[in-house]
Amino acid sequence: MIKTINHVVNGKPMAGASGRFGDVFNPATGEKSAQVALATAAEVDKAVAAAKAAFPDWSAAPPLRRARVMFKFRELVERHMDELAQIITAEHGKILSDAKGSVTRGLEVVEFACGIPQLLKGEFTEQVGTGIDSWSMRQPLGVCAGITPFNFPAMVPMWMFPVALACGNTFVLKPSERDPSCANRLAELLKEAGLPDGVFNVIHGDKAAVDAILHHPDVAAVSFVGSTPIAEYIYHTGCAHNKRVQALGGAKNHMVVMPDADLEQATDALIGAAYGSAGERCMAVSVAVAVGNVGDQLIKRLEPRVRALKVGPGTDPEAEMGPLVTRQHLDKVRGYIDHGVKEGAKLVVDGRGLKLQGYESGYFIGGCLFDDVRTDMKIYKEEIFGPVLSVVRAPDYKAAVGMVNDHEFGNGAAIFTRDGDAAREFANSIKIGMVGVNVPIPVPLAFHSFGGWKRSLFGDQHMHGPEGVRFYTKLKTVTSRWPAGIRAGAEFVMPTMR
Repeated sequence: MIKTINHVVNGKPMAGASGRFGDVFNPATGEKSAQVALATAAEVDKAVAAAKAAFPDWSAAPPLRRARVMFKFRELVERHMDELAQIITAEHGKILSDAKGSVTRGLEVVEFACGIPQLLKGEFTEQVGTGIDSWSMRQPLGVCAGITPFNFPAMVPMWMFPVALACGNTFVLKPSERDPSCANRLAELLKEAGLPDGVFNVIHGDKAAVDAILHHPDVAAVSFVGSTPIAEYIYHTGCAHNKRVQALGGAKNHMVVMPDADLEQATDALIGAAYGSAGERCMAVSVAVAVGNVGDQLIKRLEPRVRALKVGPGTDPEAEMGPLVTRQHLDKVRGYIDHGVKEGAKLVVDGRGLKLQGYESGYFIGGCLFDDVRTDMKIYKEEIFGPVLSVVRAPDYKAAVGMVNDHEFGNGAAIFTRDGDAAREFANSIKIGMVGVNVPIPVPLAFHSFGGWKRSLFGDQHMHGPEGVRFYTKLKTVTSRWPAGIRAGAEFVMPTMR
């Protein structure tokens, strides 16, 4: 019997009533493993109503009490780390060590949220005017929603809801319908940690569920991670319905390799950053910019390493790269490779013919390496989201920086060099939200904030960290005076503090 994955509303499973279901597959075998309920607008409304009803009591709870729930949730996630990784691998396909690492990165945000009593402290100014004090405070918004992608079914939701909940909001999560089980397990762990029913809800679905969230009058804020066209749609639609929105979009992350770089270090960095998680991550390096005469040496080192990548099911402890998430995505990635060849790029390593004995129906592709890629090519301009690395040649540092700054995406970039002046100049002048110096995937830790520039982010605030606290709260400033002595009577001018 194929299991059915239901919604979680008000602390309990809620069976789908729409009669519509999505299929969930094991990417390593191609076999259907479950079906997931696809919500109607009415079912989304039930989740939002549960969150709205839970908001008054949860928002009134002292921040210290909310933090204690986060502390307990942190303990439970750590205890169930291996189980969560197995759930991710079974539905996404990434190797277990990568799945476990992604849960750890989500856990870091939970740890950050545990400090919410300190983070919510406002500012106080005594005697701003004679007998007048003023102070500010940050208060929760209400019902918040998260719409999350398939590539990190634990980490990305955990970049959203721990901060939102700790700030006193309630939450409705709409995870990817491709790998939905992890969200339900997180809901169970939150309940076990002591989170009251209705504070956290999970609704599964497709565009119908997304639109219901964006149009719902009781949803105050929406967080999103996904492709740029959908991020832009989420942002415009949510804002048009008076919601606060942060929508993180696509990426084309460049790694600039300078002539003086440690090429062994740079090669290791490119292999891990381009092919880890089969390239299905928004911080994957998909373009290596070889500056000066370093290109031939870089290709010489990369080619044998790409050919030697160990591709296999995510449960294989020796595998370095698992399958892609769906058959449709595999076909899409192959299409990009075909297009790159037609445009004249040199396909140094072709992974399209990879077949694994016993896994012939899995969604596997080998690592691919292009050389002589031009900036007008589709494989350079668009996000492939697969294990495809393009090497572009730049005559000098200035040309390399111009290439990065001219691209429509601005998520992440890195420079590999021994020159401190070049590294400092790169960090200051590059038009990118997250920058690495000899670090290929510069994902900020939880006490900083994650987000790109240009068409990689729609909205004013980045995700988690201090920016997350600001996004999930609104500022209130109080000015107070206690009457003393003779009343001055009505004043008809703008009040001044004197």
